[in-house]
Parts: sequence; C-alpha cells; structure tokens
Amino acid sequence: MKHRVRTAATAVAITISSLVGSVEPAQAYQVDCAILLCLAGGWPASAPCAHARAVFIRRITPWPIEPPLQIWRCPMGASFSAPAVKSPMERLYDIAFRDAPQVSVPQAPLPLVQVQSYERADIDISGDAFDFVRSIRVFHIQFSQRQNRDGDCIRSDGTRLGSYGTQGDYHWRGSSVAAVPTASDLPRPSGCGQVNYRSVFVDWRDHQGNYGFEEVHY
Repeated sequence: MKHRVRTAATAVAITISSLVGSVEPAQAYQVDCAILLCLAGGWPASAPCAHARAVFIRRITPWPIEPPLQIWRCPMGASFSAPAVKSPMERLYDIAFRDAPQVSVPQAPLPLVQVQSYERADIDISGDAFDFVRSIRVFHIQFSQRQNRDGDCIRSDGTRLGSYGTQGDYHWRGSSVAAVPTASDLPRPSGCGQVNYRSVFVDWRDHQGNYGFEEVHY
C-alpha cells in the first residue's frame, strides 16, 4: 500500500500536465484533491489548476485565515483502497476533477481568526513522497516598530506560523519576523526605521523541490 501511494505521488510531477489538460471544466472537481495534485506538480497551466490555486490563496486571505490545503477533504483512502480497473492515480484524478468542489468562501467580513485543524489525511502520508505537503508554511505577519521621543525603539511582533504535521494536520504557533522568508515584502530597515506591516505570506516546495510563494496584504 505504502509503495503504491509513493509511486502515485511521484507520478504527479510527471503526468499532471497531460491529465489535467483533458479533464472537465474547473468547477467540476473536488478542490482539495486538485490543490494536492496541482501543488505537487508545480501548478501546471490549466483551468482546473488555476482555480485550485485561487482557492489555495483565497483561504489565507483574511477573514478567516484557513489552512490553504485541507487534505482531510480529499478522500485518498477511497481512491486507493478497493481493486479497480483504473490505476490508483487515475482514481485520484477522478476524485479531483470530476466530483463537486468544496470551496470555502467568506460571505461577509468576519473577525480575524486563525483556523487550526486536528483532522488529517485518510492514508499514511508520512513518507518522503508527501514532503511537499509539510513544506507549506503560512506566516501571519503583524509587525510594527518606531522610535519614541527618548530614542527608544518600540517594537511589536505578533507574527505566527501555520504549518502541517506528519499526517497533514494543521497548527498555529508563535513565530517572529526573523523567521519570515526574504521573499516576503516585509520591510527590513537597518536600525529602528518606522514599520507598520501586516500580511499573510505562504510558501511551499513542489514534489521536485521547486520553491513558490504568495503574499496577501491587508
């Protein structure tokens, strides 16, 4: 079983472009399976992957800040379990691109909430083949600094980091601007230059280790 999962995940980076090009329109798939596959394959150019990436980014756009990949909504166990004519990867693609989407879209302004989830993938994803899931990091950056009349530097750093556990569970923990990747637009003045910065920054590596990121300012 574990070997089949590893083989299927490895095949993503090789086969996703051709398979995605032949599927039904972007609205006709389960979005978290699509995010999983498109992220692994480096977000290949296609309507389904463009939509999946838009949902991935929209989830970190306040409010609330959600896990960008909600892997527990992609029923991988069902796709890999029972014998079938199709290969495991083909059945996972069927789930991703032919079932109804599960899209999270805020309907009205809400208080800023950082959503955690103790749910996890329904198969074992602890192997190296799924390191790309654990590579996803979400930095909620809330930082300010200024110099007061006495020359003291007043800093406030409420930065937090959202990350994925071994089985795809998602948690927030305290962090700092020192941990924010340099790809962020975060100002880094020398000394105590005035800064008032808020954003949500997400980065990741695809199945082949290629780096990607997005930042949402608010």
